[in-house]
Amino acid sequence: MHPILKAYIPVANMLTQTFGKNCEIVIHDLTQPESSVVYVANGTVTSRKEGQSFDHLIRQVLLNKKFKDDCTSNYVFEAENGKKVKSSSALIRNPEGEVVGMLCINYDLTVSCLIQERLNDFLPPSPAEAASTEDSVPNQDVLTIIDELIDNIIKNTDVGNLKRRDNIEIIRFMDEKGVFLVKGAIDKVATSMGLSKVTIYSYLDEVREKNKKGVAYGEDNTPI
Repeated sequence: MHPILKAYIPVANMLTQTFGKNCEIVIHDLTQPESSVVYVANGTVTSRKEGQSFDHLIRQVLLNKKFKDDCTSNYVFEAENGKKVKSSSALIRNPEGEVVGMLCINYDLTVSCLIQERLNDFLPPSPAEAASTEDSVPNQDVLTIIDELIDNIIKNTDVGNLKRRDNIEIIRFMDEKGVFLVKGAIDKVATSMGLSKVTIYSYLDEVREKNKKGVAYGEDNTPI
């Protein structure tokens, strides 16, 4: 577990003790994405276990249209155990601004939905409100979703004529979106941009080094 994440364990325990057995807190270490789950408080809601990956967060969090300022709140999904769950997730960064983890709050809506159904039996019928799917992401393979994200980022762009600084800005944006946390993403980005893997790694190292040094970017995407 990344050292910074250990400080969030008491927070996780406090939240489950405050909100009860229907509340589950999961801490992800995104420096080890293939086994990102490093702590679970009350894992009875989604049955999350330590050692699992964070692939589902690509769809539910990073690609959610409401994901902003490093967090998204109150998105609803159905867990593998069949429970309807309301969830909120926030990225955790180190002092250099690099993403190292994520804290997720999962709340079991089973009882709440049951109470609502019983209340509806006593209330007059109202016009059904269509469920909005605007913020949902199709349940596709993670790499397929990453492909679509990359395509959206570089669409209407003549990648063959981009200058070095433009390529670096695209890599910086993708890194902020968590694209490179997914295994195999480097290969897909390299192919889409017509660059070598070595070049992508070089640009990524440069972006992260500038982030460590707190380099700001101007309106033209050049370092200030």
